[in-house]
Amino acid sequence: MARLQDKVAIVTGASKGIGAAIAKALAAEGAAVIVNYASSREGAEATVAAITDGGGKAVAVGADVADPAQAATLVDAALREFGRLDIVVNNSGVYAFAPIEQFDPLEYHRMFGINVLGLLNVTKAAVPHLAEGASVINISSNITRMKLPGASLYTASKAAADAITRVLSTELGPRRIRVNAIAPGMTLTEGTDAAGIVEGSDFADQIIAQTPLGRAGQPDDIAVAAVFLASDDARWITGEVIGVSGGA
Repeated sequence: MARLQDKVAIVTGASKGIGAAIAKALAAEGAAVIVNYASSREGAEATVAAITDGGGKAVAVGADVADPAQAATLVDAALREFGRLDIVVNNSGVYAFAPIEQFDPLEYHRMFGINVLGLLNVTKAAVPHLAEGASVINISSNITRMKLPGASLYTASKAAADAITRVLSTELGPRRIRVNAIAPGMTLTEGTDAAGIVEGSDFADQIIAQTPLGRAGQPDDIAVAAVFLASDDARWITGEVIGVSGGA
């Protein structure tokens, strides 16, 4: 039997990249998936099509997770479409880099609104409906360990996600709800392509040179870790931030 048979998952920011890969991987293991998107309905519907074409179950739901009311619609959709909720993957995120001299409070509010407030909004809405054995997975970043110049805002937002993960693991542990985070290394997605971070670029080469396994990550590398944490294989793991970075 598939590891996630009869489970229901929400994956935020699942129209592309890591989120889309996680949604597809969860579905391949038997989960029905709410595929969330903020702006790219076309991308979310492509993710849904890939899942349903493979015999899985998925529905695309648009919502800005920074808005508590919209975040709650994701949980409502899971209950309406599939009758329960077992897995929450807080993947929605934005990033930008700038030196401290160019710090912009508006960028702070945008980044923390999605990367931190969005995580809290979706989790708050989900928790009343999560039963024993449920899993919350927050997508963090190994940038919190790198001290990368120009990345103070993004690093701070992901450090907050790590801290929230640890606190909620203690808070929700008595209810047997597990809370963990995945900290990907540099992972090549549509977003990194748009930012000019591609294999062969100076930035990518610099990161790969610091990666013992000698390459950049792919979305599927992160997705397999999410499936593990969502499954009963990880039943004794909570409060952890697990690096999936090729050793970087």
